[in-house]
Amino acid sequence: MKIYLLGAINPETIRTANAVQVTNSNIEFALLDDDPAKHGTIFYGFPIVGGLDLINQLKGPDVKFVNLIIDSPHVRHEITDKVIASGGSLGNLLHPDLDLTMINIGSGNYIQEAVTLQAEVSIGENTSIHTGALIGHGTKIGNSVIISHGATISEHCRIGDECFIGINATVLPHADIGKNVTISAGTVARGDIPDNSLVLSNSTTFITNK
Repeated sequence: MKIYLLGAINPETIRTANAVQVTNSNIEFALLDDDPAKHGTIFYGFPIVGGLDLINQLKGPDVKFVNLIIDSPHVRHEITDKVIASGGSLGNLLHPDLDLTMINIGSGNYIQEAVTLQAEVSIGENTSIHTGALIGHGTKIGNSVIISHGATISEHCRIGDECFIGINATVLPHADIGKNVTISAGTVARGDIPDNSLVLSNSTTFITNK
């Protein structure tokens, strides 16, 4: 299988890809990046073969594409839509130390090492979860969500599409987080958070519509 990683920016991605290859030598990785200056170069051992305009040429039954955007759910969603519109198929880049027992996960997801997914967690498509995050049992994560490193989402929460959960943020049990919500770094969020909200500090007093 060939997996094209979209975006030659973060070397942590390469560590994850290397770890995957240790457990499955049949997977070959390359990168796509829209910066012409990077085309034809090597990024930590992996070739950058061109830009996203090549997806239509590269697609095939044994070819998958994984979006590596980690700072904007909206941009992540837009780029993945381009992949699908070009006929590309989404794959997952999951660190092999991830325990997927009793987990339901879609396609197009990028999950780094040391992430804990507890039983009956459900993850949609095109989501990115960073090192050290913990997702409590029974929680449902939507599509195109970005969960930063060290974040904790407690049990039986719902995280809507295109949310951004900041570094070391905590979502308390049974919270219902709407779509397009940003929870800032270090914030403790609880209860029902409406769509298009920016949550700063304590969610009961600092919610503003974006």
